[in-house]
Amino acid sequence: MASPGWMERIGDRIGARSAEWKLALRVTIAGTLAYVVTRILDQPQGYWAVITAVVVMQASVGASLKAAVERFSGTLAGAIYGGLVAAFVPHNSPLSLGIAIVVALFPLALLAAIKPAFRVAPITSLIMLLPPTGQAIGPLASAFDRVLEITLGNIVGVVVSLFILPARAHVLLTEAAARVVSLNAELFSVFIAELTASPQGRSALQKLHPQIRAALKKAEAAAEEATRERKSHLTEAPDPEPLIRTLYRVRHDLVMIGRASSSPLPAPARDKLAPSLMTLHEATQRLLLDLAQALQHRKVPPEPTAFEEALNAFSTEAEGLRTDALIHELPGKTFGQIFALGFAFEQFRQDVGDLLERAHELAGRPAGETAE
Repeated sequence: MASPGWMERIGDRIGARSAEWKLALRVTIAGTLAYVVTRILDQPQGYWAVITAVVVMQASVGASLKAAVERFSGTLAGAIYGGLVAAFVPHNSPLSLGIAIVVALFPLALLAAIKPAFRVAPITSLIMLLPPTGQAIGPLASAFDRVLEITLGNIVGVVVSLFILPARAHVLLTEAAARVVSLNAELFSVFIAELTASPQGRSALQKLHPQIRAALKKAEAAAEEATRERKSHLTEAPDPEPLIRTLYRVRHDLVMIGRASSSPLPAPARDKLAPSLMTLHEATQRLLLDLAQALQHRKVPPEPTAFEEALNAFSTEAEGLRTDALIHELPGKTFGQIFALGFAFEQFRQDVGDLLERAHELAGRPAGETAE
């Protein structure tokens, strides 16, 4: 008999993949429902509705809407143009069929290259020109059937995405944003370790930077889908674009901090600044990790009081180095490094403040209001 610990691990793995399980269930329901609808309506090529319903089903409602619009517009363009080519361009011999294929494909292939939303148009046009063996209906009737079947598939896919375990793009956005912020907390720790000559080293950067870029791209994609949901009046969530811009600004601030911390501080400066740097490190870690939780759960973010006090303390210590006789013996680049670090920290302070405001907006409360 399996131990309780083993069962818990299985449950945790399933829970960690809940979004994937829900998407798989929606895809299965959409494909099955589309098949049932086409059988009820006695469509001759109902499998196109099934395929469309499966293609339309995406990770979020906004992505499903985009896929449905692109599928329908591409199919409509391909069916109309392909039907006209099939009706008016002779294609009875191998040579004439080859010419008709060129005529049917090239304009729509060019359109798809310019506007990717029409990428299925060339395929649909070709199918209109080369109907399945045994099909004895005219090209215009075939075009009508194709558009009808694709429309049915689109409708089924969108309905299922809306009502069967719906996944809103704003939820995916906040999860991706939370991932970015938590990774930023790890990155900040690496930079402080470098400044204080910790043995952690720069090896962690090779893993963190690609992870942060991937999380930002995921957040951008979710923001695009969330914008589509807002335009379709499917949500009253705030505009996601300010959140994405702020995440990138914070990212740029950390890049500046990373450049300023690319080498450890000389021993005299490190001895003076290490205590305030470690306090700043702890406060920043706590703030960013709490902020990540607030974003993920759309709750009121934490107050940055400890972070502000720690940053002010570091700034005071850094300014005090100007009057320290031992520090004056250090190379000029050390003062440049400390100045660059202070400037980057100040920019970081401002953009973290903006990020906290974005989190307040997502929580539905004005900035400055604390959780009860």
